[in-house]
Amino acid sequence: MIEFKNVSFKYEDGGEVLQNLNLTIGDGEVVLLCGESGCGKSTIVRTINALIPNYYPGTLDGKVFVNGLDTSETELYKIAEQVASVFQNPKTQFYNVESTEEMVFGLENRGITREEMKKRLTATVGKFGMENLTGRDLFEMSGGEKQKVACACADTSGTPIVVLDEPSSNLDIYSIGELAAIIAKWKEEGKTVVVAEHRLYYMLPLADRVLYMKDGVIELDCKPEELIGLGKERISMMGLRSTDIREIPVTAVYEPEGPGDYEYLDIAPEKDAGKKIKEEASLLIKDFRYTYKGSHESSLWIDELLLPGKSIICIVGDNGAGKSTFARTLCGLDKRAKGILCYKGKSLKRKDRLKNTFLVMQDVAHELFTDEVAEELSSCIEDHGEEHEQRVTELLERLGLSGKEKRHPQSLSGGEKQRVAIGCAILAERDILVFDEPTSGLDYRRMTAFASIVQKLKKSGKTIFIITHDPELIAMCCDELVRIGNGRVLENGKMTTDYYRRWLGEALLNK
Repeated sequence: MIEFKNVSFKYEDGGEVLQNLNLTIGDGEVVLLCGESGCGKSTIVRTINALIPNYYPGTLDGKVFVNGLDTSETELYKIAEQVASVFQNPKTQFYNVESTEEMVFGLENRGITREEMKKRLTATVGKFGMENLTGRDLFEMSGGEKQKVACACADTSGTPIVVLDEPSSNLDIYSIGELAAIIAKWKEEGKTVVVAEHRLYYMLPLADRVLYMKDGVIELDCKPEELIGLGKERISMMGLRSTDIREIPVTAVYEPEGPGDYEYLDIAPEKDAGKKIKEEASLLIKDFRYTYKGSHESSLWIDELLLPGKSIICIVGDNGAGKSTFARTLCGLDKRAKGILCYKGKSLKRKDRLKNTFLVMQDVAHELFTDEVAEELSSCIEDHGEEHEQRVTELLERLGLSGKEKRHPQSLSGGEKQRVAIGCAILAERDILVFDEPTSGLDYRRMTAFASIVQKLKKSGKTIFIITHDPELIAMCCDELVRIGNGRVLENGKMTTDYYRRWLGEALLNK
């Protein structure tokens, strides 16, 4: 049993808070925590696994009990015997390079015998069908595979409680289905499972209870069917994502705005001097190749791909399909990458692409360097004229980051960091913007705001690539859908309702 008694918490840096929270979660309950970014979901998870107050500094009032243990007075290793955790980014919880060693690492720390470790490992691998994930290099795994290893670590621990913080944020649709199957197994075994999540559709069939939070307070404690019964409009107003992705309306259909969308392209002038073609496109990708160090097979192989300029192009595919590799190659970030990018009649070499593109990475923590949010945004403005401070202030307002100007970027929540990185891309004013999973940590309201921002960027003449697993975002703003698998383009075309529905059906079935 998990008990919160008059619990309030405020982070040392002034971040999200809990306000006089009283809550009991019974043994064997599967509980879904939902609400907008910054509402307190992650804070509840961190108090259950005792990262608060042992890791995250702040002011904690009240008591949290986990199976009778006071988390503020009990050694962390004792809490770890009761609670296993799966984080949003599994890389942050790994200590080993090899997957099998990681799956038993927690058991080694607890002094479990080798015989018992082997027994538990065999049981976990068999139960979840993870034979293909043993003995692997974690750094060579896809995001979905890493998340499954993190779940395996939680399972081998044998704890009666498992907490998960945004576990689906970087997973493709099929991998989310596999995650749901893992949680279903834990439910069958009678484990207590608490999941903080923006993506509701896969959790609602599993949850016994839904807790909707706002400003550190539980505003709604109900059954899943009661939440669904509120209706789509009310759920959206609460800042929540769709409860059924099969019913998402497709509102984005590509419509050229004028002659500027139909341009002549010089195709590799150095090879085909004077050759021009007229296409409904202003961007050509040709002979893209990328081979990882030590590998003999190309992980990216695109012969030719014509795409519309001044549009929003969504790149989809399973985890490990080559989408992020495509993004790095497009932006010229790796010297080993080969290929030609023609944009607006010009052939851009690798160094030229560095100047004309801006990439927002999947793990945005790698590209936030300054000590303050406002400074981070200002650093991306090349022309620091008189109005640059006003531009930063206005963008902070649009991104929902007002009041956080002085905060250290690394102290923000995952969704807030994402928004800072998006702001940097906007202010950099490059011709081609590439977003790698930009809505992975965003609630419905922030996702809608992002869709609005990229649509305005498109109207200003930008070409935007969005690498995403997010069907709601795709339906909301995509002009062109490109499907990648094994580093190859499997399909691409203008966004239509039929194309979207077919892709979604195939993604759910992993075909």
